[in-house]
Amino acid sequence: MHSFTSTVRYSECDQNSQLTIPAAINYLQDCSMFHCEHVGHGLAYAREHGIAWFAVAWQIQIVRLPRFCEPIRMCTWCNEMGSTLARRSYTIEDADGSFLVKAEALCALVNTSTGRAMRIPEDESLFLSDEPSLDMPKTMRKVNLSGNGERALQLEVTERLIDSNGHVNNVQYIAIAEDVVRARDEAFEIGRILVQYRVSAHLGDTIVANLHQEDDGYGIDLADLEGKSFAVVKLLRH
Repeated sequence: MHSFTSTVRYSECDQNSQLTIPAAINYLQDCSMFHCEHVGHGLAYAREHGIAWFAVAWQIQIVRLPRFCEPIRMCTWCNEMGSTLARRSYTIEDADGSFLVKAEALCALVNTSTGRAMRIPEDESLFLSDEPSLDMPKTMRKVNLSGNGERALQLEVTERLIDSNGHVNNVQYIAIAEDVVRARDEAFEIGRILVQYRVSAHLGDTIVANLHQEDDGYGIDLADLEGKSFAVVKLLRH
């Protein structure tokens, strides 16, 4: 397991002085990046070897979002690694060790020259931990949406959405999906997030957000102008 501590910053909070959902997920993402650096397989190693770990699916459960100035601890560990996919767990805890956020990601190792997933080499097993899986449903590879979607937003990918891998950062898709839902249902309380990443969006691409009404929340298909999905996000109630 790898962990780090922080204090919720004012710049990470919403109008209610709570940590925003994108900021919370950024903490999770940062924790796994710190883990990579800690074991010597960080950004420099990945560039040298032409590889990168990509999340292909997320499941995030929000128990409670911490408030401004609240101390928090982020943890991550890899508890399963197959030939092509790894399963990584995450938590955000309060000062008493109670879970605020629980999450699990399915990750693939990608050859950055070809952009294709590759077999995970033996030396990546250094990430494996004996820590058990979290008490939550197993994250599925696919996220399906109900009914026909309604076009809710169209935007062009700018540099502020791009990360070190040259594509739209994983958190940005969730932030766009949340904006779409908030515009429709401002008071909607998000308790669970499911994400499937399909094709990476790059600088200059156009993202069209199609909103689907689900029994327990909303689904958002983030696609290109031809309807090919970059990512599918479900924002579900507590």
